[in-house]
Amino acid sequence: MTDVVRCVVDAANILGEVPVWDVTEQALYWVDIEGKLLQRLTPATGKVDRWETPERICSVAVREQGGLIVAFASGLAFYDPDSGAIEWIARPEAHLPGNRFNEGKVDRRGRLWAGTMDDSLTSHTAGLYRLDPDKSLHKVLGDVGISNCFVWSADNTKFWFADTLDKQISRFDYDHATGALSNRQVFADTTGTGYGPDGGAMDVEGYLWVAMWDGWKVTRFAPDGSIDREVKLPVSKPTSCMFGGPDLKTLYVTSAVWDLKGDALAAQPLAGGLFAIDVGVAGLPETRFGG
Repeated sequence: MTDVVRCVVDAANILGEVPVWDVTEQALYWVDIEGKLLQRLTPATGKVDRWETPERICSVAVREQGGLIVAFASGLAFYDPDSGAIEWIARPEAHLPGNRFNEGKVDRRGRLWAGTMDDSLTSHTAGLYRLDPDKSLHKVLGDVGISNCFVWSADNTKFWFADTLDKQISRFDYDHATGALSNRQVFADTTGTGYGPDGGAMDVEGYLWVAMWDGWKVTRFAPDGSIDREVKLPVSKPTSCMFGGPDLKTLYVTSAVWDLKGDALAAQPLAGGLFAIDVGVAGLPETRFGG
């Protein structure tokens, strides 16, 4: 364990987000939401591929059948970045023009979980949805401000979810067979700290890693919600994290420039970059979407 933080891609993303490591490709995908950009790093070669998208792309996952499934701002779609082909699946909040999609992750039954947010960062008009491999869509939660941090325990009995607007991480009992959530409890609360929980990932020891927006750090939470470790970062707005690398022992962290300007931006020239940290523990592999 070194906790040495390296900037592996000086991407200068306006809103870098939702890194996902594909075990088969040995590559990391992530997005720049406000830059309308899909990105992929192949660490073995250092190659970075970039694709411009027709609207804001908010999260991405790899499909079992090939290609990608993404949450664009306005809805969910299959997407071929090389041809630009888009096959729309659902736009469940077309009647809420002030909302957009945000976080998205695939559970271990190959279902996509995708959450929305109020784009004005003020209201609880958003929701959490589950898209099954047969393309049926189910609303799982309502009254959400900003959906973030979709993480499942290794035994598939617990689910963690952060509402960044509320500065809280919740833990649910999770029915892996049906995808149902129950028994919501507050797992961690950052109210009054000046920062809030964003995206996260689970390690093999059952500890939850969460990027802290405006916190200059990622935090490792013990199973009881207490803070186990914190890794300081050279940027104020880390957005999400994901374990990757051949042994899943590299914690990749995305970040954002967002509203930084002038002296504030000059003080953190790597803002918006993609970082890699050797945290001394492996993560859990991500699943491809089953459809």
